[in-house]
Amino acid sequence: MQLIPKTEIVPESALPQTVLNLEKIILDVGGMKCAGCVKAVEKQLTQHPGVKSVCVNLATEVAVVETEIGTVDANALAQGLTATGFPSQLRTAKRAGEQSANSNLEARHRQEMEATIRQLLIASLLLVLSGIGHFGNIGSSIFPILNDIWFHCGLATIAIIIPGRPILVEGWQGWRRGAPNMNTLIGLGTLTAYTASLVALLFPQMGWECFFDEPVMMLGFILLGRTLEKQARGRAATAFRQLLALAPQTARLIINPESEKLIAGANIMEIPAEQVRVGEWLQVLPGDKVPVDGEIRFGQTTIDEAMLTGEAVPVLKQLGDPVIGGTLNQSGAIAIQATRTGDDTTLAQIVALVEAAQTRKAPVQKLADTVAGYFTYGVLTAAGLTFAFWYLLGTHIWPEVTMSGGMEMAHNMGHNPQHLLPQSQYSSFLISLKLAIAVMVVACPCALGLATPTAILVGTGMGAEKGLLIKGGDVLEKVHKLDTVVFDKTGTLTTGKPTVTDCVVVAESALPLSLIQLAAAVESGTYHPLATAIQQEAKRQELTIPHAVDFHTEPGMGVSAVVTGKNVLLGNWEWLNYHQIKISETAEQQGQQLATAGKTVIGVAVDGTLTGLIAVSDTLRPDAKTAVDKLRQMGLRVMILSGDRLEAVKAIAQQLGIDNADIMAGIPPSQKATTIQSLQSGTAKSIVAMVGDGINDAPALSQADVGIALHSGTDVAIETAEIILMRNSITDVVKSIQLSRATFNTIRQNLFWAFAYNTIGIPLAAGVLLPSWGFVLSPSSAAALMAFSSVSVVTNSILLRRFFL
Repeated sequence: MQLIPKTEIVPESALPQTVLNLEKIILDVGGMKCAGCVKAVEKQLTQHPGVKSVCVNLATEVAVVETEIGTVDANALAQGLTATGFPSQLRTAKRAGEQSANSNLEARHRQEMEATIRQLLIASLLLVLSGIGHFGNIGSSIFPILNDIWFHCGLATIAIIIPGRPILVEGWQGWRRGAPNMNTLIGLGTLTAYTASLVALLFPQMGWECFFDEPVMMLGFILLGRTLEKQARGRAATAFRQLLALAPQTARLIINPESEKLIAGANIMEIPAEQVRVGEWLQVLPGDKVPVDGEIRFGQTTIDEAMLTGEAVPVLKQLGDPVIGGTLNQSGAIAIQATRTGDDTTLAQIVALVEAAQTRKAPVQKLADTVAGYFTYGVLTAAGLTFAFWYLLGTHIWPEVTMSGGMEMAHNMGHNPQHLLPQSQYSSFLISLKLAIAVMVVACPCALGLATPTAILVGTGMGAEKGLLIKGGDVLEKVHKLDTVVFDKTGTLTTGKPTVTDCVVVAESALPLSLIQLAAAVESGTYHPLATAIQQEAKRQELTIPHAVDFHTEPGMGVSAVVTGKNVLLGNWEWLNYHQIKISETAEQQGQQLATAGKTVIGVAVDGTLTGLIAVSDTLRPDAKTAVDKLRQMGLRVMILSGDRLEAVKAIAQQLGIDNADIMAGIPPSQKATTIQSLQSGTAKSIVAMVGDGINDAPALSQADVGIALHSGTDVAIETAEIILMRNSITDVVKSIQLSRATFNTIRQNLFWAFAYNTIGIPLAAGVLLPSWGFVLSPSSAAALMAFSSVSVVTNSILLRRFFL
């Protein structure tokens, strides 16, 4: 990643639109079980004075709070959530990158998983014992107690007290704070079934049936589903955890870099990697991870950069080459000088970017969030209406449901009450009660809450592993709608490593210097592929580069400086015209010939007189044609946007098979954003992706619906873009769009399943098919379906991993 020289002028439109008086607070939030919990956390945080916006992620258990600087106590936010049943702690910027913090989080998840498995084992044992007694006389001849109703009452009691206790406690806490959740529904359904059975047992004269097996089965299925869901969520976060694990923990500090024994043992001291400072020298041995970003000052080696680029082939690194923290040194001992440390390293920025992406919701999730806010109340209302309808009307309209049993879920197991009430009356009550319980248990707000974040978690995590950084769920949705991809030419479609091919002297300069010397002096104050080409040519010719001052850069136009007291300009025709430099007809023709050959023409003027032309040629990237062809096969329109002359752009377009109608040449940086806007607002109203790498691309990247930047580009371009390609390969534009589409399709599938499940499951549980088909969901069957719903959503998200197989 290149730093922007101070001499370059960054247009305001190129800078990210940030609000300077706002800051972000990150909280790790525990205790969230469903979308209702997410909504409760967001509501509580939003009500705090000074909070502007809140985004909570159920899958990663993180809350990002945007506040006015200095107006909100972050610790107070965490304490407030903890007090209401959501154990929370502040994540500081330093802690975000520490391995210890990650280890603590993993330890907490591991403890939760172990506790859930213990509860599941107990519930499973109780379920087996209850099932044996429920299904006839299996084992009753050996163990008569299995058919005793008091034994089953004991099983249900143990199930509620031990494995069911956390569910009941969390459900009650949610109810008490005015934010009932999934545990509230499960707890209420379980307790209702248990209480009704207990009343039937203690007061047999009422003539009710006992169904102690229902609470046991409900809790067993729920805990089974949660165990599977936690395991699936753990697999979904695997890629992100592997990314966090890349951060090296230690570094070997070279105490005295000027020592003759540079990498001798006595000159080396091991220190924590976070204590390394910029400018310090470090030793990296074969097999070590590079501790921080730096440049090689001694030795050469091969580096495995698969963590950064996804490319398995090691890269040769020599003196002066950059190395990235977290990459693996394979062959030689080297000494590096630190250039970026702590949160400024490339790895730390990738981790921060991926983590931020997982908290940016796709707009399609808004409907699910809205529904989740009222879901539990709606389900409780539906359960109440179900009971009222069947008890007051349904069993009277269809009396056969009471006579046929409708729900063969109860058993007496030796318990023979005296039927003092008519058969139809107690059956009406029990059927209505069981239907209401089934409605409460079958509803699944958890699937709604996991639909989007789990897919984004898998998609962004896997993308980061392969060098594709996508900045959020909202980006995925926009990529899904793309119909046009616009490429910058220089450094994007071309290699960005041009070479000087021609130097044409138009008039003798007043300075005793060659065109290349003049140009190299002026270009020494800027960073651009063309500047690099001119400086390399001067180096190749072993020319002395004179001193220059008063540098000025106009991105996409040209540069100027004062060389030995003379004003020297370098740039395109527009830049020369702007400074009223006269261009002769001969110079115009020569420039035209060079441009027609596909070369970029740079004019050199000294004190207002055009003295010569420099032609620079840039070769096409070897994978550019493949990328363009694949994008077209995906149904996308491919265009070129360049500040270069039309002739030069046409030469590149011809090699790529791009029509002249899809070429936009001679566009200065100040007009690139306007050009993108015209595509968006024209008759076609295109949804546009812009692919670029330079500072002059930043306004267009910002204006485009989706900005895609190459990692080799400038910081401004990378900050402005919404997708970053770490491998610097143009074919990754195709992969990033394919991954975004696949991830968004998974989100839509998850949301469809979550809504469809509840839309179908709740009416079935309410007995809509009972009169005509005699079919209804028992509470235990409803619990099994609810558990399956959450597991299926997370599993579908994990299937995204097939994208890279």
